[in-house]
Amino acid sequence: MRPTRPLFAARRAKSARGRTTPVVAAVALGAVLTLTATACGPTEDDANSKPSAASPAEGDGIQVPDDIKDRLKEHGIDLDKWKGGEWKNWDKDKWLREAKDFVNPIIDGLWDSDRMRDADKNPDHEVDDNDISGDQGVTDPTPKPVKAAAAATPYHDSAPYAGKLFFDGPEGSMVCSATVVTDPAHPGKSNMIWTAGHCVHAGKDGGWYRNIAFVPSYNNGGKSADQLQGAAKSEVAPYGVWWGSWAQTSDQWIEQGGPTGGQGAPYDFAAIHVTPEKGSTGKSLEETVGSALPVNFNAPAVPEISQLTAKGYPAAPPYDGQKLYQCADKPGRLSLNDTDPTMYRIGCTMTGGSSGGGWVGQGSDGKPALVSNTSIGPVTSGWLAGPRLGKEAKGIYDAVSKKYAGQ
Repeated sequence: MRPTRPLFAARRAKSARGRTTPVVAAVALGAVLTLTATACGPTEDDANSKPSAASPAEGDGIQVPDDIKDRLKEHGIDLDKWKGGEWKNWDKDKWLREAKDFVNPIIDGLWDSDRMRDADKNPDHEVDDNDISGDQGVTDPTPKPVKAAAAATPYHDSAPYAGKLFFDGPEGSMVCSATVVTDPAHPGKSNMIWTAGHCVHAGKDGGWYRNIAFVPSYNNGGKSADQLQGAAKSEVAPYGVWWGSWAQTSDQWIEQGGPTGGQGAPYDFAAIHVTPEKGSTGKSLEETVGSALPVNFNAPAVPEISQLTAKGYPAAPPYDGQKLYQCADKPGRLSLNDTDPTMYRIGCTMTGGSSGGGWVGQGSDGKPALVSNTSIGPVTSGWLAGPRLGKEAKGIYDAVSKKYAGQ
C-alpha cells in the first residue's frame, strides 16, 4: 500500500486516436489520506478589488481581462505564446504558485469533446490507513463500503448543480468534480462553483493548475465512452464550458498539500468564479443550469447528521469518468491529528475523479445544501472523507464572491 496521498492517482491511457492522455484517478483513502488545502487567495484588499476592463485577445474574439495579461507579463509570459502552447511549460519558474498569482486565460476550443472524454487523470491524493490517528481527536470505526449508484439521467434533472472539472497539470489532462453554489453577491445569478483545493493547486511542491474549466451536467445522457467517440460538443457539454476566472483555496493546502499523506486534507476546499467560454449571453451559470446549492458553513456535528450524499464522476477503474455516481451514508468522524478539524467520512466505492464532488446534506432551513466535498480516500476505494466547512472555507467563499460583487 502506498503512502497517503490525495484522491487521484495518475496513470496514462491511450485514446482512440492513438494519443497518450494522462488519466487522473481518485486515490483510495487506504493509500492517500491527506489532501491539504491550498493557500487562501489574495489579501483582503485584492479580494475586494474589481477585475479590470477586458480587451479582446488576438484572433479568437475572447475577452481577456487586462489584469490577467499584466500578471502573465510580470512572470515573463506572453499571452499569444501561452495560447499557442506555452502553457505546457511546467518549469518551476513558470508554474505560478502564490495565491495572488492565479491566471487562467480562456483558450477557445481547447476542451473539445475528445479531449474532455480522454481526460481521466486525477490529482494523486490517497491515504494509508496507518496514517490515521485513532488516538488523536476522534476517529470512528472504518465504515462499510457503500456501492456507488449511477445517478439518474438526464443528470440535469436529477442533479443540475453537479458537473465535471477539467484542468491540465505536468502529467497531462486531469479531472475532478465540482458543484454550482449560490453567490451572496448575486442571488439567483451565481457564477461560482465549489471543489477540492487539490483540484486547482498542486500544494507545497507545485502551483496552480492550468486551463481550469467546468462542464455542468457533463455527458447529460449518461452515454458510454464508446458512444461518446466523435460526439458533438453539445452532447458532452449541453450547458457549455465555463472557464475559471478566479480561484481561491486555503493557505493550509498551498503550504502543506501534496500527492501523498494527510497534511492539509481538513482544509482541502476551493471556490472558483467562472465565465462562459464563448462569452456572456447575459445568463449566469446558475440561470443556465437552473440550480445552485447554498453552502452550509455551520453544519451539525456527525451524531446529528442522518445522511450525506456524495456525488462525482469517478475516473479510476472500474469507472471511466464519463458518468455521474453517488453514495449515500450516515457519516462518521475521521481525525488525522489533534490539531486539525475532524473530517466527515462515509462508505463509498467511488474512485479518483470524484475528488471535489459535493456532499449534499441539509441547510439550517432543512433544504438541501452543500456540506462538504470529496477530499481523500483509500487505494482500496471503500470510503471517502471530506472536510467540515468552517470559518476558513467561508472566508474563501466570501472573498471570491466579493471580488465580483460589482460585476
